[in-house]
Amino acid sequence: MKNYLATILLLFPLMIQAQYKSQVWCPDNGDGTYTNPVINADYSDPDVCVGASGEDFYLTASSFNCIPGLPILHSKDLVNWEIVNYAVKALPPLERYNQPQHGNGVWAPSIRYNQFNSTYYIYWGDPDLGVFVTTAKDPEGEWTTPECIIPGKGMIDTTPLWDEDGKCYLVNGWANSRCQFNSVLTVREMSADGMKQIGDPVIVFDGNGTEDRTAEGPKFYKRDGWYWIMCPAGGVPVGHQLAMRSKSPYGPYESKRVLAIGKTDVNGPHQGGWIHLKSGEDWFLHFQDKEAYGRVVWLEPVTWKDNWPVMGEKATRSPEGGNYCGQPVMKHKKPNVGKTYPIQNPVESDEFNTTVLGKQWQWHANYQQTFGMPSPYGYMRVFCHKQSADFKNMWEAGNLLLQKTPADNFTATTKLRLSAKEENQYGGLIVMGMDYQALVLRRVGDEFQLQQITCKDADKGKPEEVKVLATLKATQKDLVTYQPAYHCDAYLQLHVSYIGGKNAEGNNKHEASVQFAWSKDGKKFQTVGDKFTMRQGKWIGAKIGIMAAETAGKKVRGWVDVDWFRVTK
Repeated sequence: MKNYLATILLLFPLMIQAQYKSQVWCPDNGDGTYTNPVINADYSDPDVCVGASGEDFYLTASSFNCIPGLPILHSKDLVNWEIVNYAVKALPPLERYNQPQHGNGVWAPSIRYNQFNSTYYIYWGDPDLGVFVTTAKDPEGEWTTPECIIPGKGMIDTTPLWDEDGKCYLVNGWANSRCQFNSVLTVREMSADGMKQIGDPVIVFDGNGTEDRTAEGPKFYKRDGWYWIMCPAGGVPVGHQLAMRSKSPYGPYESKRVLAIGKTDVNGPHQGGWIHLKSGEDWFLHFQDKEAYGRVVWLEPVTWKDNWPVMGEKATRSPEGGNYCGQPVMKHKKPNVGKTYPIQNPVESDEFNTTVLGKQWQWHANYQQTFGMPSPYGYMRVFCHKQSADFKNMWEAGNLLLQKTPADNFTATTKLRLSAKEENQYGGLIVMGMDYQALVLRRVGDEFQLQQITCKDADKGKPEEVKVLATLKATQKDLVTYQPAYHCDAYLQLHVSYIGGKNAEGNNKHEASVQFAWSKDGKKFQTVGDKFTMRQGKWIGAKIGIMAAETAGKKVRGWVDVDWFRVTK
């Protein structure tokens, strides 16, 4: 490993992070302009708020069953973003989310600053359990344990609004899969602290039977005496953004289409958050669904016409008339925030040189100590997942240490060691989704095999296919212990390449090809195995990272020590 260099680095405060510029995607062009997307990674259903100072911006997004959950990203200019925190360390109830719950958990959160009590709030709907909230005085500090404040099925996409008089209202959408209706938005009154429902829901919008079907993801605002609900409709692949306004939080609301695909190839564009700057400018952050890559974040300028927001650049006429509908911008002048800030991108690479796990990493269930642990010696240890007796595939594993794909084209390389005290303990590099592929080292007898593991339709319980690529000698053998350990070192690598293309409807297909490689010395890599078409997970993009597993039974657990993980061109 890296010996004791990491110990020296531990002397530096952990909160101090160096500026990070990605090799594979940086939206800041360095000339006062930016190129979309501003975050080329899966931050689905993004929402954003202005911090207490008026000069900081905080973004959160859906995290579903991935833990830690509710990522908190910080920016000074809406273009350069850094992962600074997570609001949820463990999802309640623990007996449910201690096991993988793909696609469940945190749906479409909203983040708001309540000026009346100087507190940040994040609301979200768990479609099976109800409306949850967590709060903090500092978004980069500790958040409270999540609390279910409105129990019930089907409530999703929740956003609060604190009015000038201190009253609080909550808007939300509904999940047909849980309550057998959707395409409607409702508003109810909450207690002044936002922690208790005191009014019954009122339907303020119904998109059923119209081009605005699948209305969901509402965000609640107030501007110049008008109540505004920003809402995507029409479905994720080909939908559009609606703006609704009323003089009452309960409506009636009039609506117009304000953002659509137009003449671009940006499918959606879907839900997001509206920001008003001190300079007077308005901006809108939203996601674009890129299928296998997940839902990436775009930034649109907002102009005003007849007291209606027009998002993006001028496009085709709105069906309602009046030319209020914009289309996404590809390149644009950066927001006017009063000064220029350094380039900062979400961190991807990790040397594992601290005793705190990097903020780019998430597990696939509430963290348990047997998933893995950092160390002060320059490596991250991931313990083998003990498979169930009727194991089919890794869809059951919570100990997958994964991060989001950061760009259309990139290379991820890791140096690792598999330590096996039993046969059939294995681990390596994985690209995980409803289909997945991994390049692993597996102990077989006193030797190791380099294997390619492929699974199609993992979410449906389909079995893995294993292909042996090479046989390797053990790097080291510890024969003096009561349970001899065999170790194998290797450099494993995956290349992701954008495929593209069009689907039957003529819309962009965001497919990607994955090719694995390996090396003994980290210098000369050999391409191995079959190419793989990357596929998204349940409501999330495909993720990349480390896996380790072993067959069921009472055995001495094996593990993988990851020296480093680097994302490059």
